[in-house]
Amino acid sequence: MRVTLPVAALLVLAVPAAAHQGKAQAAEATPLLRSALAPAATVDAFHKALQQGDARAAAALLSDDALIFESGGAERSKAEYQAAHLPADIEFTQAVKETITSRSGSASGSTAWVASEGRVTGTFHGKPVDRATTETMVLRQTPRGWRITHVHWSSAPAH
Repeated sequence: MRVTLPVAALLVLAVPAAAHQGKAQAAEATPLLRSALAPAATVDAFHKALQQGDARAAAALLSDDALIFESGGAERSKAEYQAAHLPADIEFTQAVKETITSRSGSASGSTAWVASEGRVTGTFHGKPVDRATTETMVLRQTPRGWRITHVHWSSAPAH
């Protein structure tokens, strides 16, 4: 994929919105249906792996054909994401604090979705970060558990 923005700008625009254990507070009441609890745990495990700098664990939770949208661009497979933005997403996630403000989700059969809204604050590469974030993840049940098949991240300046 051709990158047209500086990496730091891409990262500020493409932050994951879900909470990381120990780094963020979950929303008090979230409209997450019971059917989506296991898929949401997979989403949280993905973000925990990013926060801990464990690229291998994060990638293991993605399907091989995962489609990742961030900052108007797309990685069309797990391998492409690993080669393009995964290392930068880890670096950014480790530098900031992320908080979920709202989460919803549902599952039916072998397909689920989890949508999160949040805020990310802190400093990255010496620049202040304060962004409202949204994240949608689509997951598929596999013999190895829930795997993320699609990620859509976006953010805007917090108000």
